[in-house]
Formats: sequence, structure tokens, C-alpha cells
Amino acid sequence: MSFLIIIVAVTALAVRAQSPAWGQRGGIGWSGPTTCVSGYSCVETNTYYSQCIPGTATSVPTTSSGSSTTATSTSTGATPTGSQIRSDQDPTFHFYLQNSDGSAVLGSETSSGYFTIGSTITLPGDNSTTLYLNVDTSDTTVSYQALTFGSTATTTDWGLEGDTIIETDPRQLNFLTCATSDPSVYSLYLQTGNDSPAGQTCSLTSLHLDCLC
Repeated sequence: MSFLIIIVAVTALAVRAQSPAWGQRGGIGWSGPTTCVSGYSCVETNTYYSQCIPGTATSVPTTSSGSSTTATSTSTGATPTGSQIRSDQDPTFHFYLQNSDGSAVLGSETSSGYFTIGSTITLPGDNSTTLYLNVDTSDTTVSYQALTFGSTATTTDWGLEGDTIIETDPRQLNFLTCATSDPSVYSLYLQTGNDSPAGQTCSLTSLHLDCLC
């Protein structure tokens, strides 16, 4: 009987040692599980974050230039490559970043984009094109700055602190979400102060890589 109990205990420990679906599996400073549950493979987003996604991962090349490091990853399977990005505060808790005709919005998980995060944040577009997440700094009279998607990267100081999306120069990690006429979609801004669009209901949030939270 005691031998059977030992086997069950060891098996349970082995299961707990695996990262769950969409969970973190590695990265600088990571001390948790280093393997993925069955049916999931590790994809490296950058040197600080690797995640378990469905399918079988292929090679993950990483290139360095000076003090900056960028990574690209590919995988096979039903789910697109890259990482989803979500809000972590009500009323947009677990609303997901996505492109809406060139504007960055928060919406449902099912229509979420899958992003590659480095000094730029990229999103696969139509016809094998690449879209870049940019901060629109054209209006300097307000502290909220619209987030847009374009074919050229004009914002090249994105980064990660753990799983948190930040702008690094200067360091910014606050975002503003504002309700639209569609309750399932919120407009999204980088917030550098205290202003908000007149007549709109807005809330602060931060943005994170997806996890089972």
C-alpha cells in the first residue's frame, strides 16, 4: 500500500511541475515549471517570458543588438503564434488588445490579436503584412495618447516588466480605457497624466501577457 501511495505522490508532483495551457514556462528570473502540459509547447516571447501554447513549436531565433534583445517565434497548430495582451482592471478585466481599422481597442478574447513583443509590438496583418502598435503623440495638449496600428513602427521603446507591457522611454505603464457605443469594445490610450476625453466614461488599467488568471 505504501509503495502505491509513493507512486501516486510522485505522479502528482510531476503534473504540478508542468506549466498549464497559456501559462508561463520560462524566462530570466523564472523559477516555476519548465515544461508544458501535454498538447502544448513553449514559445519564447522574449528573454523574460516564454509561454505554453497549443501545438508543436519550431525553432525560436533570438537576435541581439547593443542592449536590446528581440525574439521571433513560430509554431504549428490551430492557434496563431504570438501572445495575447489583456487588461487587468474592471470594467475591462480580461478584455483583449486588437486592431479595429487601425485603432487599438480592447475587445473579446475570440477576436484578440496575437502579438510579438520586443522594442516594437507587432501584429500579423492581411496578405502577410505586419502591423505595428504605435503611440500617437501628435496632440501634445492632453495626457492621453491614442494607440494605433500602422505599417511602420514609430514607437520603438516598448518593453516588458515580467508580463506587464510598458513604454520604456520615459517609463509608462498606465493605459486609459474608454467606453464606446458598443459595450464589448473599449477605446485605448496610453495615459501620461490625468486628462481623459470629454464626455466619455474612462478607467485606468495596465496591460499584460495572457495567463490563466
